[in-house]
Amino acid sequence: MSLINFFRINMPYGMERNENNEWYVFNREYVPLGWNDTSLSKQDLKSQIPIHTKYKGLTDNFILKIVEDTPNAIKRNEQGNINRVFFYDDGTNPSIQKEEWDRYFKILKKLSSLINNEMTHILK
Repeated sequence: MSLINFFRINMPYGMERNENNEWYVFNREYVPLGWNDTSLSKQDLKSQIPIHTKYKGLTDNFILKIVEDTPNAIKRNEQGNINRVFFYDDGTNPSIQKEEWDRYFKILKKLSSLINNEMTHILK
């Protein structure tokens, strides 16, 4: 699909953890938000992700509280730790299913609270 849909390009579809316990958020095209180069392969992206963050408090338990643990929403690594999370799927896509916006924004608000808590500590 060509990159012409605002929601698919600019809104978070999910997030993935790397081996350094850093996370990056990706859009529906699996491209990190803030990154506009689609010429890299998925393997290149994994090794060259320039956009990642360590979130204090972003634990597996936190993720399980904000994202429904459906078969496709949460992916785990060999050790059983969550390493990829999807915020919606085709059946709960807010751009298609208008009643899903509240659920989607609750996820984003809770994730944003981690950033706000970090900034509060930095600003004090």
